[in-house]
Amino acid sequence: MSPAQTAHFKSILMLWKAELMGEVNRTVHHMQDEASNFPDPNDRATQEADFSLELRTRDRERKLVKKIDESLGMLDADDYGFCESCGLDITIKRLEARPTATQCIDCKSLDEIREKQKR
Repeated sequence: MSPAQTAHFKSILMLWKAELMGEVNRTVHHMQDEASNFPDPNDRATQEADFSLELRTRDRERKLVKKIDESLGMLDADDYGFCESCGLDITIKRLEARPTATQCIDCKSLDEIREKQKR
């Protein structure tokens, strides 16, 4: 991968991470501001359901931030853009679509087929 491509993907990953971290901060403030003890059990249940959904979303985003950090580490180690299964290059087109991809499209497709067959 050329230095320009490395810088490009590093920029994409850093921006993506910053956006996700901003969402985390907004959630914390939202939950602190909105937390109230409603006398009506239905209102309380609705608030708890909203908070639960928001926390599940943040948990998925936390896992994504971890993948972004791993991708940034691979960029620094010059290991970014190589399939972890077969070792071939992951296409730029695939990395543009999913910057945290660790497998080429062929290996990922095979994994998905195997996963479907297990069900």
